[in-house]
Amino acid sequence: MIPLEQLDSTKIPGTDGELRLMRRGRDHMILFGRNELMSSRLRGSEEALAALPAERLRDRSRPRFLIGGLGMGFTLRAALDQLPPKAEIVVAELVPAIVEWARGPLAHLFGDSLDDPRVTIRVGDVGDAIATPAEGYDAILLDVDNGPDALVHPDNDKLYGDTGLRAARAALKPGGILAIWSAYQDKVFANRLKRAGFEVDEVKVRATGGRKGAHHVIWLAKR
Repeated sequence: MIPLEQLDSTKIPGTDGELRLMRRGRDHMILFGRNELMSSRLRGSEEALAALPAERLRDRSRPRFLIGGLGMGFTLRAALDQLPPKAEIVVAELVPAIVEWARGPLAHLFGDSLDDPRVTIRVGDVGDAIATPAEGYDAILLDVDNGPDALVHPDNDKLYGDTGLRAARAALKPGGILAIWSAYQDKVFANRLKRAGFEVDEVKVRATGGRKGAHHVIWLAKR
């Protein structure tokens, strides 16, 4: 059996929690405690998080996207593949080390995406980027924690509560989309989106991007 190797670790700002970057053979994982938050083996639903709203907003020539959570870069790369040359993509990442890993041990996953002129990396809380937009967003993509069930950072509950959802809606341009990734279905949260004034479509996608494997959920909430 191929051993699991720890490449690095980092504290999560504002908490006592720790993230660990691990490698087993050619596969990389980021763990929080015993929980695997993300893996290079599973990219399908992270790609869909960008592809689904991009498809629905394809008539916009200069779309402005905000991505909450850099992760392993699959959502960012999918957005770059789907969006036009004049698009703008802001990526808000709370943990500075994840940005460092993207240019270091995970650089093979990111390719040249971080250097694309459409991309701005903002180290900080995505909630701040939502609350203080320089201009409205056409789409806000949230892949933070395990979805609405805040696992890593308790403050992320603010994103998914009534106040956070209303702030996200206010930050969107008319017809804009709030896309939220989750490992699980959550009827209570879907109803909360509706109460916040969104038209909600719940899409089940394969974690692997293929025909087999576990399903994840993406809510597409339209202003």
